[in-house]
Amino acid sequence: MHKEFKVTFEPSGRTVYVLPGTILLEAADRAGFVIETPCGGMGTCGKCLVRVTDGDCPVCAHSRKVLSDDQLAGGMRLACQCKVETDLTVEVPESSLFQVGHQILQSDTGETVVLNPDVKKRFLNLVPPSREDGRSDVERLEAASDCAVDLAVVRDLPSILREQDFSVTATVLRDRIVRVEAGDKTDCLYGMAFDVGTTTLVGTLIDLVTGADMVVVSCMNPQTSFGDDVVSRIKKCRDEADGLSQLQGCIVEAVNALIADAASQTGIRTDDIMSVALSGNTAMQQILCGIDPKALGEIPFVPVFRETLKSTCSRVGLTAHACGEVMVFPQIGGFVGGDTVAGILATGMDRVEAPVLLVDVGTNGEIVLAHDGRLIATSVAAGPAFEGARIINGMRATTGAIEKVVLNHDVEVNIIGDAKASGLCGTGLIDAVSALLRSGVMDETGRILDPDELSADVPNAIRERVVPTDGQNDFVLVHRDETENGEPLVLYQKDIRELQLANGAIRAGISILIQMEGLTPDDLHEVLLAGAFGNFIRRSSALRIGMLPAVPAERIRFVGNTASFGAKRALLSSDEAERAEQILARVTHVDLSLRPDFQMEFGAAMLFPEE
Repeated sequence: MHKEFKVTFEPSGRTVYVLPGTILLEAADRAGFVIETPCGGMGTCGKCLVRVTDGDCPVCAHSRKVLSDDQLAGGMRLACQCKVETDLTVEVPESSLFQVGHQILQSDTGETVVLNPDVKKRFLNLVPPSREDGRSDVERLEAASDCAVDLAVVRDLPSILREQDFSVTATVLRDRIVRVEAGDKTDCLYGMAFDVGTTTLVGTLIDLVTGADMVVVSCMNPQTSFGDDVVSRIKKCRDEADGLSQLQGCIVEAVNALIADAASQTGIRTDDIMSVALSGNTAMQQILCGIDPKALGEIPFVPVFRETLKSTCSRVGLTAHACGEVMVFPQIGGFVGGDTVAGILATGMDRVEAPVLLVDVGTNGEIVLAHDGRLIATSVAAGPAFEGARIINGMRATTGAIEKVVLNHDVEVNIIGDAKASGLCGTGLIDAVSALLRSGVMDETGRILDPDELSADVPNAIRERVVPTDGQNDFVLVHRDETENGEPLVLYQKDIRELQLANGAIRAGISILIQMEGLTPDDLHEVLLAGAFGNFIRRSSALRIGMLPAVPAERIRFVGNTASFGAKRALLSSDEAERAEQILARVTHVDLSLRPDFQMEFGAAMLFPEE
């Protein structure tokens, strides 16, 4: 293995280790920063500016063209072009981030989102009662606020009003007071936006007064212990009397743990979290809310609800403020859920003119095509291979995971955390298969060739890694002396078949949507690659295995976790929440299971494209 360089990103202090020659943009992605790249990483727009504050990062030709001499002298670089050749400390300006959180959110589409959440705080100086003014406490509060008062507020109202001589802070949810606190507490108002994924849960704590992100927390979805895809979880709800309660109980517990973690890290009280937005696929949203998903397992796969669902934190079982509001995103169809609506909202696909494709890569892959004012959406059961599941040496993208594979004279791997190799995560799997295809070690059917079938151009070090096993071949990625357990880390032929299944499903879904609109891949103005996992995929690798349509690499843009971004936007702006409802009315849902051409497209997509 080659020496890896340490890159530390400020002001967060996040650190990653990368191979020599890795571009700064890729290193930033690995550290969790979604950097603006409107030009597709071609080095022409100048939106991906970062500042190198320690270490030597050579100035590339594109940086010289786009940046001034003063900027270059001050350490500014284009993240999409400059490479890591030594240990670095890099500062990422807020202006370079995609979907940053602040009072006016500037999106990549040029639109603005003004901070205007449904829940607000108002400081009120009420006139104390007197012999001349004998109004009730509720009448006094309603007159000062012009809002109705929730019953939960009335119970404690007498003591709270008199604690600081009738100076109070009212928390108002649209036109209803849901909380009253003694004194001025207008600076303590928070919300949380959740991406409820099949495999992972991601929560963002947001200051609803300033609009700023405070902390991002995540964990595995504990429902994976009951099955690693939504179909297995729907089946559990159908087959077991307490299946739904088990699944709901464990995910509510996990969300509450993330709420507590976020509050602990920032020093706030969970009781000050007054608004929660949830976006996930249809099954995940329904299960979290305790809604039976059985119908999603039966033709015609009908969801229980489509419009936005609103409730209180106490009714859902969340440990934010009991009267805080929970917003569950509208759902397009049985397997195209709120996360897809959130993705459309986050990327502005409902307002684009040229054809744009959104691909959210995950266990349940969602695909949306915007064309000529129309939106069509579908989902595919990609399975958990991209998350490292069902891969023999697969693992999540955490310390010890191979996340990058390059074949030159020998195999070079990048391991998360600069540790010995423990396994292979999804990006590493895609890289490995792409590299084997390019080097001629694997053919378009996905078969690893016999050593004597390999071209004479294949280096001996690569040739020796092909291991015949039970009538087929496997490939050694890391030798035993460089692994955590002292055993060779192998890419098995079975692993490649798992990737082909996931890759083929996504590719077939994309092909059908493009054909339905009478387009070709070349007609696509942009391909937006979304999802927490999708942001780490290397474009060249995704193109080589055919995951994405054959478009120039500069048309492919990483847009991060759009399910999370969309939930954030709805949380911060009532207008954006309303826009999510409008998006729902415009989307045409395509159920691939009802299309006779899907199996034919899927079969063809199982083959990797020729170079």
